[in-house]
Amino acid sequence: MEGSSEYSGSRKAFLLVSFFAAAILTYQAIRIWLADYRVKSNQIDQMERGVALEPENAAAWDRLGRAREANFENLDPAGAVADFQKAVARVSLSADYWMDLAVGYESIGNIPLAREALNRARAAYPGSALVAWAYGNFLLRQDDDAEGFAQINHALRADPKLVPLAVSRVWHLSQDPNILLNQVLPADEDGYFQAIDFMAAGGQPAPALVIWQRLLSLGKPVELRRSFPLLELLIQSDRGEDASRVWREALAAAGLPHNEPADHSLIWNGDFARDFANGGLDWRWNFPFGASIDFDAPLPSGGRSVRLDFGGGANLDLMAPLEFVPVEPSRQYHFHAALKTEGITTEYGVLFSITDPNHHAVNILTENFTGSHPWTPVDVDFTTGAETHFLLVQVRRFQSHMFENKLNGTAWIGDVSLVASNAAVPPPSK
Repeated sequence: MEGSSEYSGSRKAFLLVSFFAAAILTYQAIRIWLADYRVKSNQIDQMERGVALEPENAAAWDRLGRAREANFENLDPAGAVADFQKAVARVSLSADYWMDLAVGYESIGNIPLAREALNRARAAYPGSALVAWAYGNFLLRQDDDAEGFAQINHALRADPKLVPLAVSRVWHLSQDPNILLNQVLPADEDGYFQAIDFMAAGGQPAPALVIWQRLLSLGKPVELRRSFPLLELLIQSDRGEDASRVWREALAAAGLPHNEPADHSLIWNGDFARDFANGGLDWRWNFPFGASIDFDAPLPSGGRSVRLDFGGGANLDLMAPLEFVPVEPSRQYHFHAALKTEGITTEYGVLFSITDPNHHAVNILTENFTGSHPWTPVDVDFTTGAETHFLLVQVRRFQSHMFENKLNGTAWIGDVSLVASNAAVPPPSK
């Protein structure tokens, strides 16, 4: 009986200890949960009560500091700095906490301590793109451009996804493409293209051309479609000579034929020997509803033709295939094409349109082909305007006004060319 009594006492003691241990663990779990709940509430008073429950939690102090910075109704930058100081005091090797502290110091005007905090962040994570980015932008704000650009360059090498932000930041600061190329951007094809795309979006042809030439100097193959934003910019900017040069360079860099078209024609791929590039200075097709496109048997002259099939399902406003063509102002040109139709319905059939897309100084429509016609030459002579640097050549069909207005039938086009005369048109006498 005595042994049974001792066993019973030991069991009670074990249960008692287990109960107290469970109670302590439960209390700690509840405290941690409550602290986390309050810290994540984003309400300053609740967050303060949360960090009071877990004062050694560096992440909680950092979150509280960022909440103070974001509380625009009751800004407390000094309080935020104090919170960030507590965070780095508890975890001194966190680059994120040091960067937050640097922002806090800069917000209260303590630039030396902000610089020191950023240097501590760099020491904690030397290879971090975000640390280098933060430090570089801090230096730019302090007018230390050379070192700031160097730090941004370091950030881009570590994380190329920062290139668009870097191009935007540095361009608005310097307006100098050579600074971008020589001090900021790594010598990288993708980075250069992103810079060109930025210039294209902002309507900046001159710096885009500088970056393009640097890109070509890398001597690497270039995917043709990546040159399209630059060429679109040059078309919109009326820079015909630049567009012609860039187009030839882009074709060469893509490993494609880049010699001038035969017979001195300014139309690229006018014999349709190659599929459409759908951009640049080649043909484009915009996939309109009610029309399909394919390449067909050779013309009598030997070139390949384009066949357009209209299924009768739409009153089609056709504006393609189309091509932008660089030309000279005040110059005489001869346009030629071959056109064949079969069963084209309604009063509006298929024709060619030649216009000046930027100045509307040229507006030519060739004969309207309806019904069925054998291969027929289409020829027209005209003079460009005094400011014309591009022509837009399109296959057109205008919407019909007839009751039965759905377009049906097939059209073939081929042998398209545009040739300049030998002499420019003299300016009108005053």
